Amino acid sequence: MSTSHNRAEILKLMEEVAVAAIATSAGEGMRIRMMHYATDDNFNIYLATIKGDPKTVQMTNHPSISLLLHHSGSNINESKEVEITGKAIFVRDEKEREQALEMTAKRSPVVKYLTETGNSGMLDCIKVVPDTIKFRIFNEIVQGIPPTVIEFPQNRQVVSDWQLIKMKLKNWRMELRVPFLTASIVPVLLGTAIAWFTMGTFYWGFFLLTLLAGLLIHVGSNVMNDYSDHRSGNDEVNQQFVRPFSGGSRVIQLGLLTPIEVLSGALIAFLFSALIGFYLAWTRGPLILLLGAIGLISGMFYTGGPFNWAKRGFGELLVGLNFGVLMTLGAYYVQTKSFSWLPVVAAIPVSLLIAAVLYINEFPDFTADKQVGKNTLVVRLGRERAVILYALIMAGVYVSIGVGAATGVLPPTVLLGLLTLPLAIRALQYATKHHSSPFDLVPANALTVTGHLATGLLLTLAFAWEALGPSGLIYTVILGVVFVGFIIFMYRYVEKQKNIFIGLKQAVR
Repeated sequence: MSTSHNRAEILKLMEEVAVAAIATSAGEGMRIRMMHYATDDNFNIYLATIKGDPKTVQMTNHPSISLLLHHSGSNINESKEVEITGKAIFVRDEKEREQALEMTAKRSPVVKYLTETGNSGMLDCIKVVPDTIKFRIFNEIVQGIPPTVIEFPQNRQVVSDWQLIKMKLKNWRMELRVPFLTASIVPVLLGTAIAWFTMGTFYWGFFLLTLLAGLLIHVGSNVMNDYSDHRSGNDEVNQQFVRPFSGGSRVIQLGLLTPIEVLSGALIAFLFSALIGFYLAWTRGPLILLLGAIGLISGMFYTGGPFNWAKRGFGELLVGLNFGVLMTLGAYYVQTKSFSWLPVVAAIPVSLLIAAVLYINEFPDFTADKQVGKNTLVVRLGRERAVILYALIMAGVYVSIGVGAATGVLPPTVLLGLLTLPLAIRALQYATKHHSSPFDLVPANALTVTGHLATGLLLTLAFAWEALGPSGLIYTVILGVVFVGFIIFMYRYVEKQKNIFIGLKQAVR
């Protein structure tokens, strides 16, 4: 016994079913989620999802995809399903994208809201090109009748080795969280500028080596943190994280990199930073070994190992110390081969701000951290009381700048750093009101990150201005334009991330 169903019948069923189960590859496993979709007469499936969504990431790295549509019918014998396998392709053509979003918006309230409010740029539009479609009806299955199969051999594609390499590189870029490496760039710039101001020295080669070593320690710390949080189960139980501000990179959870790949990447980064450190110690002085050792021990055991600083409540202090005072002092020492209290005092605002970045990003992770015994300061204090400490940290930033300039310890030009005070006030307002709501807290996360970058670069500009003097005003202006441009770039990046969450929250109300 056999029967066959035509294309029109299958398309009609697909029009009646608004939601499909979407299965994507996540490393050695599979992930499945229900999503609204739209289809055209050629069985191409269109999906729309928020940029950066785990489904988008998985489709980017593993284009093979499977969809299942189910229509229950009036009873089990009449239940029908359509199984589709194919490749996911990101829609780049503007006309096709506009038409696809228009079709998808008829079914998805999120897509409808974002397109109607002019925020469709927040969406990724994905086209699933089928290679096989199978149509089944339950009463036919129990009779042993095979499904109706439609093949699309022209759509079958083989992923090249080069495509696989590009996918792996994208995975590592996601793991490294490149936009947030400014945390190690700022103190190195500041320490180098202070050396230029006090000693008139500026060695490009040593500056670049110091910067690279700082970046490698930062990368190693980030990657090791992901590995340790995976081993402890923290990232697996964390359901309130807010990408990209908290919750880690998620590359292990998404199956994009294996735990051993992540661990290996962290160890390689630490190894190369150590090699650079030994060279700088040999050529510039032994103090570099002490500063580097503190950085390595802090990064390697931040959330794991025998120390597990974050669990003991020292994480925020160590991050502030390492990515503020110690890196600034190290950069100064590499340039001058001498110790001074000036870079230590000048780095206090940077130390406090990077500690504040980590601290405010721990608020969304509160529940997961508490569940696995990661006793950060936010967990120890509770979200409501933790806001008071956040306010004190932010106040300390601007008090330290003002006192340093008023007492003459720092040059008066450092008062440029006070220009970011409105960002801090706004961040505190969001933290006070939304400390227990991860989505609504996002502006505070974004403003704190921007405030750290802007304040650090303005302090660097202040010392560069002092070093150049009146005759170097044109160079000061050029440097200022470069710094402001970088601040604007980062501000737009974090604003984009913030708007994604705000838009999603409004869409589902």
